[in-house]
Amino acid sequence: MVTPHNYSQELQVALLAVQRATILTTRVFHEKAKGAISKDDKSPVTIGDFGAQALIIHALKKNFPSDSVVGEEDSDALRKDDGLRKQVWDLVQSTSLNDAQSEEVLGGPIKSENDMLEAIDAGNSSGGAQGRIWALDPIDGTKGFLRGGQYAVCLALMVDGDVKVGVLGCPNLPVSDSEPLDENAGKHADSGEGKGVLFAAVQGSKATSQPLSKGALASSQAISMRSISDLTQATFCESVEAGHSSHGDQAAIAKKLGITRPSVRMDSQAKYASIARGAGDVYLRLPVSESYQEKIWDHAAGDLIVRVAGGMVTDVKGERLDFSVGRTLAKNKGVVAAPAALHAQVVEAVKSVLENKGKSEL
Repeated sequence: MVTPHNYSQELQVALLAVQRATILTTRVFHEKAKGAISKDDKSPVTIGDFGAQALIIHALKKNFPSDSVVGEEDSDALRKDDGLRKQVWDLVQSTSLNDAQSEEVLGGPIKSENDMLEAIDAGNSSGGAQGRIWALDPIDGTKGFLRGGQYAVCLALMVDGDVKVGVLGCPNLPVSDSEPLDENAGKHADSGEGKGVLFAAVQGSKATSQPLSKGALASSQAISMRSISDLTQATFCESVEAGHSSHGDQAAIAKKLGITRPSVRMDSQAKYASIARGAGDVYLRLPVSESYQEKIWDHAAGDLIVRVAGGMVTDVKGERLDFSVGRTLAKNKGVVAAPAALHAQVVEAVKSVLENKGKSEL
C-alpha cells in the first residue's frame, strides 16, 4: 500500500520562502525604493517583484531541483539595466530570516548576480497537466503595493494539474482573523503593528493563518469560511481595478442577491484569504473581455485555501478552475468564490445577470 504524500516539506519551504520574500517587499515599500517600469502588458512592476521571485525560486530549486516553476517575471529588464539590476541584487543580498535553521532550509543566500538572474528565469515553465509545477506571483496586486494598499506574495504547488499546497503572504492584512472587512480595507494599509499574515492550505488537510515574522515560523491556527445562511448578510469582495473585473455586473449581482453592504474593493489574492478566514464571504471576478485569460499564478494558492477552508471556487458557469492547461485558465471565464452551502445560489445570480446582458456564451 502506497502512503499518501503529506506535503509537509513543501509546506514548510513554501511558508519560509514566502515569509522571507515579504521581508524584501515590505522593505522596498518602506524605503520608498519602488521604481516602477513597464512590462509589455503595461502593468507596473517593481524591483520587489524581481527580488521576491529570485528568493523564492532559489529556495524551491535548492529543495526540489526537479520541480518546474511558472513565474510571472523574467530577467530581461535587469539584464538591460545595470542600475536596476544592482538595486535588486543589493536587496536580495541583504534579505534573510533572523533564524539560521530557517535560512538553511531555504538554501542560504544567493551567491552571485548571475545566480539571481538564473533563479528569476527558472520561472519559465509553460505549466501543464503533468509533474510538479509551482505557480508564483512575487507581488500580486502591484498597484495596491505601490499605493500602500493590499498585495500578496503567492505560491502554490500543482501536481499533475491539481493544486496541492497554497501559501499567501499578506503583509498589510490584520493578523486577527476576527477583524471584519470594511470598504476601507483596500485603500490605506500598512505593515505596522498588528499587520502581516501568512495563509496556507494543504489539500486534504486544513487551512491556516499565522503572523508573519522575520525569523522562524510563528504558530498557526485553523481558519474557516464564515457560516452564514442568508446571503443578504454577506460581505462582498471585488477587485479595485475596473479593468480586472466588471464592477457594474458585480453590483447587479449583489443587488439580485439582496446584498446591501458596500462592496470591499482590494487588490490581489488578499480577497481569497479574507473570505477564507471569514472576514468576507463572496469574491467575484467577472470577465471584462472575450479574449482575456486569467493567469494561474493569480488564483492557484487562493483557490486551494478557500476550498480547504470550506468554500467553493468555480468560474461563472460553476465549473472548477482548471490549472492543468498551461500558464492561464484558458478553459475558464471569471471566478466565483463563496461558502459551499451558498455557492450555487451565487452562481445562478451570476448567470442570470450575464445572460441578461447577452453574455450567455461565457
